[in-house]
Amino acid sequence: MVDFLLQLNPVLQTLLATCFTWGMTAAGAALVFVQREIRAKYLDAMLGFAAGVMIAASFWSLLAPGIEMAEQLGQKPWLTAAIGFMAGGLFMRLIDYILPHLHLGMDMTQREGMQTSWQRSTLLVLAITLHNIPEGLAVGVAFGAAAAELPSATLGGAIALAIGIGLQNFPEGTAVSMPLRREGLSRKTGFLYGQLSGAVEPLAGVLGALFIMGMQGILPFALCFAAGAMIFVVVEELIPESQRNPDNIDLVTVATLVGFTTMMILDVALG
Repeated sequence: MVDFLLQLNPVLQTLLATCFTWGMTAAGAALVFVQREIRAKYLDAMLGFAAGVMIAASFWSLLAPGIEMAEQLGQKPWLTAAIGFMAGGLFMRLIDYILPHLHLGMDMTQREGMQTSWQRSTLLVLAITLHNIPEGLAVGVAFGAAAAELPSATLGGAIALAIGIGLQNFPEGTAVSMPLRREGLSRKTGFLYGQLSGAVEPLAGVLGALFIMGMQGILPFALCFAAGAMIFVVVEELIPESQRNPDNIDLVTVATLVGFTTMMILDVALG
């Protein structure tokens, strides 16, 4: 697998990797064909697992390599990391402020972003799509950084990140399709909307890879930027959504630890 990817252009590597992560979103959304709904505690646990994966990926696959790379390039590691990380978070805050969306479990009066007449189902899909922008961007940056052939960024690490993102995309697809099915939409429509939320990842990934290719000096900043964007999503959306039911908090906490451990193993083993 690695030998095959080594022969490809980094942009094509990114496209294949993000198509995999999109496919995992579709696989999670496809659960709507076999059952009408999923128990709330299981959905909360899956979101907790996704949060754990994203937290681990933000550090092991993005922030730590970015700091090490900044040092290798003669930059001030703490300054590059701080600016990049905060810029990523602020970028996501800007998108969160502009893009109309609605989080799971909320009514239409609690929608966020610009005012619009879009339907509830569309706003729910956009909320998950918001998650997937930094995920696709992170994969693209990771593959672009690996192409720079610096010791701190490896193809194995980029592959580990893509696998981890794919694993946590499965529950995100389910988190869209199941609520839409409960609201009366058909299974087919629920699936189409669920997988559509992951369609932004190949676009974000390819744009990220194209942006940093040949611009070695901004690679550390780009890695830290992606980390900040992912942590924003975890803290602003995934964790609050997973812990909305007080009875499930212990289960969600364990699932988050499992997600973190899974991503850490992937990165250490493959990176």
